[in-house]
Amino acid sequence: MNPVKIGILLGSDSDFDTSKAALGILDDFGIPWEIHVLSAHRNPKGVHEYAARAHERGIQVIICAAGMAAALAGTVAAMTPLPVIGVPMAGSSLSGMDALYATVQMPTGVPVATMSIGSAGAKNAAIFAAQILGLQDSEVRARVVAYKQGLDASVQEKNRRVQEQVQKLKAARTAGA
Repeated sequence: MNPVKIGILLGSDSDFDTSKAALGILDDFGIPWEIHVLSAHRNPKGVHEYAARAHERGIQVIICAAGMAAALAGTVAAMTPLPVIGVPMAGSSLSGMDALYATVQMPTGVPVATMSIGSAGAKNAAIFAAQILGLQDSEVRARVVAYKQGLDASVQEKNRRVQEQVQKLKAARTAGA
């Protein structure tokens, strides 16, 4: 059986740099992944072959990053029983809004979990995929919990630094009054 759990599809090789943010997160969570360039418009047969057979190969979640008309996530979702996460790319004159609308507005029966445009969306797609896998894999779930605790600690540290600055401002204003 294929150890790869997450399939990542890019509508174009130009989406790779933005999508690299997701790869690091999946590596941090210890989740095996694969990545391919497949276009819903330029090689629909390749998209169909991948989407229709991914679950047979052990893939559990598919992340699709595409810009402009962004049909990739919806096309994949129509052909697979797996959860599909769409990441709109900002490669057009509309700064990714066209891709966002194309990804998020799916008809009933063909759901695509849609993230935000660009690298933040790519990172969130990886985290969301890990959360999905964590439903069945306690080790992945523990890594997600640790990640969330790290976010909490980071915010607490930022708050501590801001509070120090606030106290200095108050002291300076009191001294100057």
